[in-house]
Amino acid sequence: MEHLLLFDAYSQIFRSFYAIRQLTNSRGEPVNAAFVFTKLLLKLHRKYPECRGIMLFDCGKVEFRLKLAPDYKANRPPMPDALKAQMPLIKRIASAFGWKLYAKEGYEADDLIGAIARRCENSCKVMIVSSDKDLSQLVNKNISMLVPQNGNKGDFEERTPETVSAKFGVAPELLVDYLALLGDSSDNIAGVPGIGAKGAAELLNTYGSADRWMNDPEVLKDSKFCKKLSGNFELLERNRQLVRLRSEMFEELEEILPDMLEAVEPDWAEIAEICRDNQFNSILKELPEVPAAPVNAADVESDDMDLFSFTATQVGKTETALPEEGADDTPKQLELF
Repeated sequence: MEHLLLFDAYSQIFRSFYAIRQLTNSRGEPVNAAFVFTKLLLKLHRKYPECRGIMLFDCGKVEFRLKLAPDYKANRPPMPDALKAQMPLIKRIASAFGWKLYAKEGYEADDLIGAIARRCENSCKVMIVSSDKDLSQLVNKNISMLVPQNGNKGDFEERTPETVSAKFGVAPELLVDYLALLGDSSDNIAGVPGIGAKGAAELLNTYGSADRWMNDPEVLKDSKFCKKLSGNFELLERNRQLVRLRSEMFEELEEILPDMLEAVEPDWAEIAEICRDNQFNSILKELPEVPAAPVNAADVESDDMDLFSFTATQVGKTETALPEEGADDTPKQLELF
């Protein structure tokens, strides 16, 4: 079965930005996110060389979620200027590696990933590159997640139905209800008071999906959850609508999807030029079929270190520290294209 990679762009761009902080090229331009991002795409290509790839971005305000919750994601600060300055270079790098880039006004990247994954799941193996827990609701026998890992090898954890159940305590089909019960402070979504992760898992595994007991509250009559949920069904239903991905196809995506699914080989000459121009010398040495070229500019600082050894240490002036998984929900720039 063929494979398709769907890349949650901002999840990994922010992850790259916070992996190392102070890294500039010889012109003094910040390149920390672009450098780590290039390493990530090279690692993905080596691991899945035959895969087609689509990179999805958030774009604009998501009106239907704001109508449900006007303060949805209102607590997120704007994109740092040092990252904003790197976005044109990051897009150029992604295109050079053969990724198709797409955003749609009124949709979050998660929604676009959900729509494409559901459309393609019966014809190919879909792998979602992200650390965003919300995307785990899509996981099934033909859709998995590749979650970049900290550690010396910087590998990927493949999240399957079994690992989703092990991590969250509920199967993927119950994850929307689980996340709706807990809420999400990074998205400014308040959860149901008095119900934590263990309680949410126990509730759903014992009494079934929220549809069952919200439609028939008598199911919970003698349970310890009855009082906690009393008066909170409206909040819970709102949260479910916020968390559930908008994964239906729409006309524009339907029309362009065949072209987006065409495989494109990396342009190694273009990638090499980017690396030379920004002094990504350690990456340049790893590229295939690229003639060696003398380096005339100063190397970027610490560019030979293993940037996939993500530990909270200091290497010269370079700080390597990543947000925890789930801080997938780092601030996201909304107007990219």
